[in-house]
Amino acid sequence: MTPAIDLLKKQKISHQIHEYSHNPSAASYGLEAAEKLGVAPQAVFKTLIAELNTGELVAALVPVDTTLNLKSLAKAAGAKKAAMAEASKVERTTGYVLGGVSPLGQKKRLRTFIHDSAQGLDLLYVSAGKRGLEIALAPQDLARTINANFAALAD
Repeated sequence: MTPAIDLLKKQKISHQIHEYSHNPSAASYGLEAAEKLGVAPQAVFKTLIAELNTGELVAALVPVDTTLNLKSLAKAAGAKKAAMAEASKVERTTGYVLGGVSPLGQKKRLRTFIHDSAQGLDLLYVSAGKRGLEIALAPQDLARTINANFAALAD
């Protein structure tokens, strides 16, 4: 179990766990997950951690086949600028390794923004906290569990 799965079980949130054999040389962990799970890339969301000009770290969830727009994230977070956070800071703050960062069960819960395309999905897939392990759940359940906001975040 991971902290992400433990959190969902503790809060009795309906979810499914999907495991696949992760290839360490995969070019994109997210696209690999979509392919191995047989799911459209638009339903698999990567968790990216950015640092605002205020020094606050925030999480952004966007489909794996899109690119995070840092200006849009900064605007959604009420900041002037955002930049991708350093890997060491991400791992220290979330408790997860890159490629396996989950929006759930982070060591320090970060303010989170989910790309608004998720609202049109029945299920979305996010990392369960390690490479090769995904959680499928309703977007509204995810947003409610982590107190996330929906926003236009990707190009």
